[in-house]
Amino acid sequence: MGLISWLVFGALAGWIGSMIMGKSSSMGAVANIVVGVVGAGIGGFVASLMGLGTISGFNFYSMLIAIGGACILLFIVGMVQKSRV
Repeated sequence: MGLISWLVFGALAGWIGSMIMGKSSSMGAVANIVVGVVGAGIGGFVASLMGLGTISGFNFYSMLIAIGGACILLFIVGMVQKSRV
């Protein structure tokens, strides 16, 4: 995938992940893109460890992996922010 595809893919995955985790109102477009792209990396890593495959392009299965990774990332960030307070 090219750079623009990764940005669109990340924005969608980050936005859906933030809605699932209840963080949608506190995040902007750039944060959604970052969470989606980083989440795709995390999701791909976890999925490959579990033998479920990896992100292979702009398709439904890859989007599910990226959304899962975005949710993992948002969960970890939420736990770190709670422990600092």
